[in-house]
Amino acid sequence: ASRKTKKKEGGAKRAQRASSNVFSNFEQSQIQEFKEAFTLIDQNRDGFIDKEDLKDIYASLGKTNVKDEELESMLKEATGPINFTMFLNLFGAKLLGVDGEETILNAFKMFDPDGKGHIHKDYLKRMLMTQADKFTAEEIDQMFKSSPIDAAGNLDYKSFCYTITHGEEKEE
Repeated sequence: ASRKTKKKEGGAKRAQRASSNVFSNFEQSQIQEFKEAFTLIDQNRDGFIDKEDLKDIYASLGKTNVKDEELESMLKEATGPINFTMFLNLFGAKLLGVDGEETILNAFKMFDPDGKGHIHKDYLKRMLMTQADKFTAEEIDQMFKSSPIDAAGNLDYKSFCYTITHGEEKEE
């Protein structure tokens, strides 16, 4: 194989590895339904959803007066071109009710005024069980099972936020 082919194969492998977490969030039947929806919206069949595709899908539903700003706002929800993987990421975040990494990180930072990057698990447990939408002890134990907690009992909330929003790192 030529160098060009080898380069493409490597890139595809990296892209698959980077996006594999989103596919594990759904059943195969759900992924198929998302694929069908994506195909319906991708009116020009180029593998990407763009402003023209959105205009066309709205027109097919009888709405012809959609403003460009509305369409651009929709497209800006994605961090890049909307291919199927990005589409799945966008819907996955909304369906699974997961806030963005920055939002979750900012919430944890409120409990870390010194900016150490970690919070002691006992303090966090006490806060979560006594404030706002109170957690149960079982919910907290479940959270701590998949949390990076060191020997001193500190939760590395930056790593935890990454895990919440991107899935667990898989060893290869």
